[in-house]
Amino acid sequence: MEDVRSLRDGLRMLIDGSDGFSCVGSFRTMEEALDKIGSLCPDVVLADIGLPGMNGIDGVRVIKERHPSLTVLMLTVYEDDERIFDALCAGASGYLVKKTPPARLLEGIREAADGGSPMSPDIARRVVDLFRKIRPREQSDYLLTPHELRLLKLLVEGHNYKTAATELGVTLNTVCFHIKNIYEKMQVHSKSEAVAKALRNRIIN
Repeated sequence: MEDVRSLRDGLRMLIDGSDGFSCVGSFRTMEEALDKIGSLCPDVVLADIGLPGMNGIDGVRVIKERHPSLTVLMLTVYEDDERIFDALCAGASGYLVKKTPPARLLEGIREAADGGSPMSPDIARRVVDLFRKIRPREQSDYLLTPHELRLLKLLVEGHNYKTAATELGVTLNTVCFHIKNIYEKMQVHSKSEAVAKALRNRIIN
């Protein structure tokens, strides 16, 4: 959902013109989108916040109520703590700003479709700071090793497995090995669950 036609058309052209992607619908308002989403069956919904009529955050709540398994990715100009927090609490799986480069946007859409939680770097830092302020730390650190904690911190900051491997100077196979151990210790089954639990329990310093 994007109310500026030039941006909406640009996003459609970008998505339709990229291998492996297809734009099944584009809408000016959340109300228009809500009428069609059920029949279009998208893998990922891109939603702005500042929309005419129902805003994007309220729209995410409605989408998640009607279609709990549908992935919603915010794409907006807003970078303030309140809107970021409200959007994620409403059910958004990720939060990207409109200045995100096209290649990174496509990567974020794919990551969201695969169960990830893509965020612009500045947004990821704000989210970490927000959860540090509002969530009490639990006693358990799930017995994660220092290396596992460092890897988990990279995931929280928005890295995927490949970029985390580059950052740590290890192979992708090594990262996958440690990820498996992290998931088992934290009793989660995906990157997004691990990130959410790490933030919720404040196990990342």
